[in-house]
Amino acid sequence: MGKRLHDWFIETWYGGTRRGFWLLPLAALFAAMAALRRGLYRSGVLPRYRSPRTIVVVGSLTVGGVGKTPFTMWLAGELTRRGVRVGIAMRGYRGAHAAARRVDAADTAESVGDEAVMVRRRMPVPVAIGAGRAAAVRLLEPDCEVILCDDGLQHYALARDIEIAIVDGMRGLGNGWRLPAGPLREAASRLDEVDAVVVNGAGYERSGALRMSLEAVAVVALRDGTRRPLADFAGREVIAAAAIGNPGRFFGMLRAAGLVVEARTLPDHARFTPALAGIGQNRPVLLTEKDAVKCEGAGWEDAAWVEVTPRIGAAGAAALVEPVMRRAAGRQES
Repeated sequence: MGKRLHDWFIETWYGGTRRGFWLLPLAALFAAMAALRRGLYRSGVLPRYRSPRTIVVVGSLTVGGVGKTPFTMWLAGELTRRGVRVGIAMRGYRGAHAAARRVDAADTAESVGDEAVMVRRRMPVPVAIGAGRAAAVRLLEPDCEVILCDDGLQHYALARDIEIAIVDGMRGLGNGWRLPAGPLREAASRLDEVDAVVVNGAGYERSGALRMSLEAVAVVALRDGTRRPLADFAGREVIAAAAIGNPGRFFGMLRAAGLVVEARTLPDHARFTPALAGIGQNRPVLLTEKDAVKCEGAGWEDAAWVEVTPRIGAAGAAALVEPVMRRAAGRQES
């Protein structure tokens, strides 16, 4: 999708207008097809894979970035610290491999996708990719008790034990309409069916939802991995470049920390070419972690990426982790 068309849809979905009303017939068709597809899986007409491991699906109702992958990494870390053997299944968006495969430490964003590389390098857990999540899950089963499926809420070919939906606090559910008139993949009532709703950031309110915030904890140099507090850049002019689903959250985080930001937005998952490396013009260039894994070649030595960590309160963490622990323990006993 071109940037102008992408921006038009974002403004239509989240800008408080109703200018996308003419797309409602297409939205009704999309909703009917999605309901039929889900019904065929639930009724058994279409086969579903039931893993012998505990499957936790992390997803969203809206398209675009809401914080699913940072949350998935947080949950994997919490379970790992409690002694649970965890794996993460992902799509591997824009990777070169069509078939499911395990992600190795030496893999690049070009081969397996930027998010898969980021997760594999950050987390001490096995990661597998596959457009069909069931195939990726099978690759992880020998080594894992719990498998987290990142962005898998609508992948009904994979049976799941626990569903967690992430909602962007700033954007919420947009205009509340289904694709393409609005940002919703499924009806808003789908949130009533999941096991937990996690709201990323302030804004959107829902009874019973748990709250998560993303905190920038460090700036990491691409050249040598040197870490500096983000506060060191307060008051400085920087170039912030992002090719993520919701770049506004990244830019807003930097501005809230006191940085003077010139924002450069690229389409989600876009390649970072060497021609972009000189955009700093003697100013620091700050990237997201997901984008940084695509910028390790010549020309990017002076750039840095911002390390972001999810923060969830103790009560919320317990409400998310303990059900997974109980389900996994029950699987082992049966």
